[in-house]
Order: sequence, then structure tokens, then C-alpha cells
Amino acid sequence: MSFLFGDQPTPPNPYQTAAAQTGTNVATGVANSFLNNVNQNTPDGSLRYDVTGNYGWTDPSTGQTYQLPTFTSTQSLSPQSQAIKSQTDAAKMNLAGLANSQSASISNLLGSAFNPNVNAQQYLQSNPDVLAYAQQHGLDPTQFAAQHYSQFGIGEGRSGGVPSGGNAQNLANIPGAQTSYASGGPIQSSLGNYGQQQSTFGDAGDITRSYGPSDNFSADRQRVEDSLMARMNPQLQQEQQRVQQQLADQGIRYGSQAYTSAMDNYNRQANDARYGAIAQGGQEQQRMNDMAAKLAGFQNAAQQQAYTQAQGRGEFANQAQAQNYNQALGAGTFANAAQGQQYGQNAGMASFANAGLAQQLAQQQSIFNAQNAQRNQSMQEQYAQRNQPLNEISALMAGSQVQSPNWLNSPTSQIATTDVGGLINTNFNQQMQNYQQQSANTNNLIGGILGLGAGALRNPALLSDRREKKNIDRMGTVFAAGDDGEKQELPIYQYSYKNDPASTRHVGPMAQDVERIEPKAVQEREGRKYINPRRVMGSILRAA
Repeated sequence: MSFLFGDQPTPPNPYQTAAAQTGTNVATGVANSFLNNVNQNTPDGSLRYDVTGNYGWTDPSTGQTYQLPTFTSTQSLSPQSQAIKSQTDAAKMNLAGLANSQSASISNLLGSAFNPNVNAQQYLQSNPDVLAYAQQHGLDPTQFAAQHYSQFGIGEGRSGGVPSGGNAQNLANIPGAQTSYASGGPIQSSLGNYGQQQSTFGDAGDITRSYGPSDNFSADRQRVEDSLMARMNPQLQQEQQRVQQQLADQGIRYGSQAYTSAMDNYNRQANDARYGAIAQGGQEQQRMNDMAAKLAGFQNAAQQQAYTQAQGRGEFANQAQAQNYNQALGAGTFANAAQGQQYGQNAGMASFANAGLAQQLAQQQSIFNAQNAQRNQSMQEQYAQRNQPLNEISALMAGSQVQSPNWLNSPTSQIATTDVGGLINTNFNQQMQNYQQQSANTNNLIGGILGLGAGALRNPALLSDRREKKNIDRMGTVFAAGDDGEKQELPIYQYSYKNDPASTRHVGPMAQDVERIEPKAVQEREGRKYINPRRVMGSILRAA
């Protein structure tokens, strides 16, 4: 491992990174196009994709032009499928021609209004002159029959050949039907006069909802307070003058501590007297408020007593009215029960008579339904004659539609685009991390060596002979420069001295390695090599 003072890595160019990413994206898109344009071979034919040209696209950010392939899809049928398609196309063409000619032949049919009151076949059989006229003039007999009946046949009194459903009005006028029967007598719809229900019970008087004046006797409290203050203030003023005169007679000057204390004592007594007057005013206000509250409570108690008595009288009167009502209701119910019995007997006799009429109605209804069924059958035949040409044209048009061949949906494959920009930035971040780690390691080594240099201020020659060391572990390499300025690698070790009982660990170079790079930094004494730390540091710093 080498710890070198190298240059910081250069950040990648964003435009070059974007260009590399765009080129990768374009190449991936072209590869995906080739993967997804799958040629198909089926028993009925084939589908083929061919590159038939190139499209030049220029990246607006870099100006780089890319040649993108363009594809053409070709569909081919097998010989058998092609023969079937030709026959099918010919058949569809014939059907389309038939539909066209048929649509012209029914213009007269759709041009005339539909008349459900004429059966064209029966009308032509009943009126041979109409059939002969249509044949002589080359007209469609069926269409002409409906037109002739609408314009001339009705006015001439000719029959349309449609059976009648009968006169429905006859079903409602059955002779002898009993539509009413005698009543059972008058129904008693009222119970007479059973008294008036009392819905109110007088006025017990107003409820007192407030008491006292709107200011809650504040004016009365203020009058009491003002009268007490008017009585006390002259006495308080006289007392203040007496205290001031007494202090002056005692030689206590205004503004002194004794004067201020005496006046504070007087002011407290005066304020206590005023507070007493205010308290007496509040007590008077509370007394008057309590009196007003008791008066209002007495008034409401009297009003409640009057309300309860009036309510009792009203309930007694309503109980008597309810008793009269129940008696009248019983009598009316008995009378109506007798009337209901008579009514039921009259209804039974009427129902027996109408049962016979219902039997007669059912017989006529059967005749009416048979006539309507015959008419509906005739209507359906006319609808079929009118709709059949339209149905034939619809069938011909449906068989002449052009159909596109069907192909399988081939599975799509996608090649993931390589994140070139991310790889470039990740590589730069790794280089920067390595550079920072190398710088930190180098700084640690230099810090250890510089620690020796600080000790060299007291000992300019440091024993660094490899033969005098033990537990030697190489930590890394730094650059050092000799007198000629050439940079060479200087190994750095961690070691202990042989004659050190504590085996303290040290960091630094070996004298033999320093001597190889800069001999002047090494001295030999009594067969052991020493280094000059200052010269070693200078050599390292020059190499940096």
C-alpha cells in the first residue's frame, strides 16, 4: 500500500456524461426495436418486419447525430388463404351489389305511409281491377294496393280486407245489468249534543319573571354610600388637620420619615372608614334586592295556586263531557249496526243479479278477443311484408363488410438501459473517497514522523538502525527527495526497540532506507546508524 501526495481526481464533465448516457439510451432503444419486431409465420400467412431506411436524429444538447432504423411491416397470406380471401371478397362484392339493387326496389314501399287497415293480398283478391291496373303500369301490386286503398278505396266504400275486432262499446252496455241497489237506511253520522269540551280554563295571571329596578338597586346603594361619605368627609378632614397640627407642635417636619409614617397611619384609618361606608351601601343594596325577590316569589306562588285551581275545574268539566260523548257514541253505533245489516242484505241480492250478467259479459268478451286475435294476425302479416325487404338488405350488408386479418400479439422484450451517468459519477465518488483516505493515512504517517522531528529539537540524532529494532511492521510508503531532487519511495514502519523493556511502539523509517535516498541524513556511531529527523522531514516535504 502506498500513501502518496497525488492530485485530487477531476470531476466528470456533465456534458460528456450526458452524451454517453444518451448514446447508451439510443443503442438500447434500437436493440429493443429489433427484439420486439418479431416476424410471424402461421398456417394462414406471415407477418414480416424489415429495415427499409434510417432516420437521422440530432441530440440538441450535444449536437451528436444518431442514425435510427425505420421498419416496414409486410403481411402476406398463404396461397390457400389468399384464394379464400379472393372468393370471400367476390362474394361480399356480390352481396353489396344485391343490397344496392334491393334498396332501390323498396323506395316505393318506404315512400308510402303504412296503413294497418288494409290487407294488400286480400284487397287485390277482392278488387281485381286494382291488380290489373298495377300490372299494366309495371307497379308493385302490394305497394299499390296500400296506396290505392288510402287514396280511393276508403272513399269508394271498398273493404281493406282487415277483419274487425267488433264494437267494444257493446261490452259496457249489458242489458238488464243492476248497477245499484237499495240502501239499508240512513247512517247516523252525528252523536247529537253531548256538551262542549273545555279547551281553556281561564287566566291565572302573569308570571313575575324579574324583580327590582333595572339597575339592581345600584342607585339606592349609591345614595346610602354618598350620605355616609358626606357625613364622614368633614370629620376626616378635621382629623387630618389635627394630626398635621400635632406633628407640627412636636417639631416633626413635613417630608421627614416620622411625618410620612404618621400620615400613612392616618390615611389607612381614613381608607378603612371609607371602605366601611362602601360596605354598608352594598349591604343596603343586598337587603333591598332580597325584599324584591321575596315579593316576586310570593306573586308567582299565588299565580301557580290560581292556575292549579282553574286547571282542576277544567278537567272536571271535560270528564263530564267525555261521559256524555261515550253514551251518545254507543247509541249511534247500535243504530249504524242495524243499518249495515240491512245494507248487506240488499247488496247480496244485487250481487246475485249481476253474477248472471257477468256470465253474459264473459261470453261476449270471448267473441271480442277472437276478433282482435284475427286482426292482430293480419297486422303481423302486413308488418312482415313491409319489414322483410329491409331485413334482407340488412343481412346482405352484414355479409359484405370488409374484415381485417388477425395476428398474434407477440411478446415484447425490454433491455434495461445501462445507467452510464450513474456509473461515471459512482467511479468519481470512489476515486474521491480513495484520495481522501490516502490523504488521511499519509497525514497520519507524516504526523508520526513529525512527532519524531519535534523530539529531534532536543536530540538531533535519532537511533534508527534496523538492527536495533524488533516487531517491525510495514505501514506504508511516502515519497522522499534526495539532494538531486529525484523522488523515491521511503517505506514507513511501526516497531519497538530491542533494549526497551516496555516494547513501546514507534513509527518511522529505517536508517538503511533513508541512507539510500539521502546519505547526508544518516550518521553512524559505534557501528549503529542514526538519522537526522529534520533532514528526513525536509526530504519528504520536498517530494510532496
